Amino acid sequence: MARLILKSPYLKCDGNHSVSGYLRYIGTRERVELLPDDRPPTRKQEQLVRKLTKDFPEAKELGEYSDYEAKSTKAHASAFITRALEENWSAVQQSDGYMKYIATRPRAERLGDHGLFGDEDGVDLEKAMRELDQYTGNVWTHILSLKREDAARLGYDNARAWMNLLRTNRNDIASAMNIPPNHFRWYAAYHDEGEHPHVHMMAWSTVPEEAYLTKEGIRQIKATLTNQIFQQEMLHTYEQKSQSRDELVREVRRAIRRLTREMVQSICSVPEIGQKMEQLATQLETVKGKKSYGYLPKSVKKTVDEVVDKLEELPVVQACYDQWYALQNEVDSYYHDNPREKKKLSQEKEFRQIKNAVIQEAERIRLGEITFEDANLAGHDEAEQVRGESYDCWELRQMIRDETLSLEDRDGAAEELEQLAERGEAHAQLLLGQLYRDGPLLIPDSQRVKDWFTQAAERGLPEAQYALGKLLLSDDMEVRDPDEGIRWLNQAAENGNHFAAYRLGKEYLTGETLTKDTSKAAKWFTRSAEAGNQYAQYMLGKLYLTGPGVTHDQTQAMDWFSRSAAQGNQYAQFFLERQSDLRPPSVMLAATRLLYHMSRIFENHALPHPSAGLHVDRKLRRKIQEKKIAMGHKPDDHEEEQSQCGMVMGGM
Repeated sequence: MARLILKSPYLKCDGNHSVSGYLRYIGTRERVELLPDDRPPTRKQEQLVRKLTKDFPEAKELGEYSDYEAKSTKAHASAFITRALEENWSAVQQSDGYMKYIATRPRAERLGDHGLFGDEDGVDLEKAMRELDQYTGNVWTHILSLKREDAARLGYDNARAWMNLLRTNRNDIASAMNIPPNHFRWYAAYHDEGEHPHVHMMAWSTVPEEAYLTKEGIRQIKATLTNQIFQQEMLHTYEQKSQSRDELVREVRRAIRRLTREMVQSICSVPEIGQKMEQLATQLETVKGKKSYGYLPKSVKKTVDEVVDKLEELPVVQACYDQWYALQNEVDSYYHDNPREKKKLSQEKEFRQIKNAVIQEAERIRLGEITFEDANLAGHDEAEQVRGESYDCWELRQMIRDETLSLEDRDGAAEELEQLAERGEAHAQLLLGQLYRDGPLLIPDSQRVKDWFTQAAERGLPEAQYALGKLLLSDDMEVRDPDEGIRWLNQAAENGNHFAAYRLGKEYLTGETLTKDTSKAAKWFTRSAEAGNQYAQYMLGKLYLTGPGVTHDQTQAMDWFSRSAAQGNQYAQFFLERQSDLRPPSVMLAATRLLYHMSRIFENHALPHPSAGLHVDRKLRRKIQEKKIAMGHKPDDHEEEQSQCGMVMGGM
């Protein structure tokens, strides 16, 4: 249940309307007497309640009306009448009957002669009223309300607490109303009313017509103030106060992580999704300009939505969406009165990224792009031990990798390894470069990685030449040198490194570093595949199915898929099992690739870890991880944040 209620109507000021009367009203009305609950409402109160709910039906949504409905007492009737009148001031001041009632009421908790407060102490009521009398723009009349038990528990049952809250957050409120801080004007008063103590806040810009407040702006104001009011309680909710809720949050996060990993590790075959993606690819042929969801014609948007709806039917997606929805409701309960409506996934704004992922994949199909399903190659393209390694180097490597030894002993082994590398031992130079690249024993250092790999590569070690080529082609701008990277990959491939040959095939096929040449790509893939590289074998299978760089040959394709599948390649196995119903690979893998996108989007929308300390550590670890990956080393499989994906989402 939302604890903070926010209403934000506005009053229009011009030559015929002044809002200074409202300012005087909120600043001088004394609190309503808190009467015993068992006293029934007067006949006049009952009549006024009926008239108010007839004239202003939305007043029935007020918490005060719910209290009155649950128990019709004099106090509840008084509280409801007051709030209904205040929230409909613009219409009320046109009615003599309502204004007569207001005039005869008792007169807000006062701070001096009146209850008004603002940016400064000692508000001059008459001066503020004259300012409003001369104003010609819109004035917003925010009403902020808490339930009595929340206000008392959290210390917001007095004017000074609210004054400090609004002063602290006045710039955020101004921003939400699109008002520069130096143009923002406001006054407020606290009314200690019945079961729903509340604050009236009048806010406007010194530049008429400048301010405007959208639904999103109202949401921002409410979220900002809610976080301030409930921050300690929310912190306890997430970390300490409610163990049951903490466990729910942890369980849901674990479930989302498990389900998203299941998504990316699955190969999904849904013919209807493939057909819809082909239909979308055809429709995109006629779309000019930017190909993102917001710019598409309605008929094309409809197809995108249908693809997302089909994806939602998959059990793993459905389960993940259910978990996300349950968790989101836990968080939203502080901000919204009612549970979030569970929409179809295609209509949930939080996941609109999925729609653009669908469009992106359809565009790949339209352009006939070939993808690489080789994410699990990372960490398996460099041998733990390189042939020809000396005994001294082998022994030091064993000590360095042995985590049962003390850090002092392992550091000592690293120092001996460096001495061995300085004496010209190529295998020691390669290992030292890997230690500076991967850590954690040595602090990652791109320049030292490059220096040691270069020395080992120049001594003719193919594994070092390949590692150096990857490093120079990485996104680490400290050492990036694509031309040199390609040169070393060529040398490594010529010296028999089939991973280097596979990487060259990719570079020729994507055209990102080299001039695109499908024939040369096929040549390098063939050399790598014949040397036993399962990823190259799989790519050759796809090339023989689609034709670029080689002659279309389904028999050859199945032969290469068979060789790759024999080494455990699940994607090759996927095509083998469907050889009687083959379509373009990009179509057959569309659902699988979309599951990958969805897994990342779901993970990105999971609730952050509650502990600030842990969050900082995770950010630091992530930065180190990104740095290391940029340098070309294998990901740390034990990292919780590491996506255990089975494919790379690059193009061609």
